Amino acid sequence: MTEPRTPAPTPPPDLAELERAARAAPAADGREPLVDCDNLVRIFHTEGVEVQALQGLDLAVADGEMTALVGASGSGKSTLLGILAGLDVPTAGRARVAGYDLLAMGRRERLAYRRRTVGFVWQQTARNLLPYLTAQENVALPMAYARVPRRERPARAAGLLDALGVADCAHRRPAELSGGEQQRVAVAVAAANRPRVLLADEPTGELDTASGEQVFDALRRANEELATTVLVVTHDPLVSRQVRRTVQIRDGRTAAETLRDGELTAAEYAVLDRVGRLQLPRAYVERYGLRRRVRLTAEPDHVGVWRAGGGPDGPEGPDGHDEGEDA
Repeated sequence: MTEPRTPAPTPPPDLAELERAARAAPAADGREPLVDCDNLVRIFHTEGVEVQALQGLDLAVADGEMTALVGASGSGKSTLLGILAGLDVPTAGRARVAGYDLLAMGRRERLAYRRRTVGFVWQQTARNLLPYLTAQENVALPMAYARVPRRERPARAAGLLDALGVADCAHRRPAELSGGEQQRVAVAVAAANRPRVLLADEPTGELDTASGEQVFDALRRANEELATTVLVVTHDPLVSRQVRRTVQIRDGRTAAETLRDGELTAAEYAVLDRVGRLQLPRAYVERYGLRRRVRLTAEPDHVGVWRAGGGPDGPEGPDGHDEGEDA
């Protein structure tokens, strides 16, 4: 009598197959950036005091980019991230993400946007995970809100944890995980519903260097393997140096960008917005004594920026080159 054949073991989750649809999905508009902010303004009123957190900020991020946003405390970068996450509404300007107009969305559309289009990772590890669920259950939970079929959730959750290097944490609760493990699980939670954009607000801020590098590696994998555009707000220079593009925000506006090539050789650029405004680096302003107004000269291949009264034809010096900045 022939013994019944033992069924073959189920192969491990193939995340590449699970994410095939995300990789193949076309951009919302091939002619427009995935994230597009134009002259964005956010004003807060607190006890009769008006605070302008964003003062005409411009930002464009292409589909598939991984970009770091840097700036001093109070520069407006976290306010920007809250707007892009659908958690806050700008006062004026334009903000569009994957075809959504963030100023015009109603309550239901905003809820759908937060569930399906963006994922978010907070700096505080305790805000990202429910303490009474295992890591795998935490990852599966957003899928329930997005009405992913129940039978698909365990495989996708396990595949995400495996892809981000925390498969061994699947059946452990947050209290049983290190801070770095919690944040990598949080990245998996944020990526659970195949968002077009993953936003992370200081995700390594509470971690040591080694754990921070592991979390950043998880974000990079989400960008490269899960077909997700990633924006990271960070103070960590080690993080900002590992992305191709770093955008500096100062006084509520984009002030400068650093672009790196394949060898991570950096070139820094000042940002010229759509109406021609330009923020000069503070070091230049102080070095050349630029105050209130400057004189511009049109040269054959560049623009000269001079202290008022200076310049090649000004009264302060024979050639003006010691009185201003020849840009």
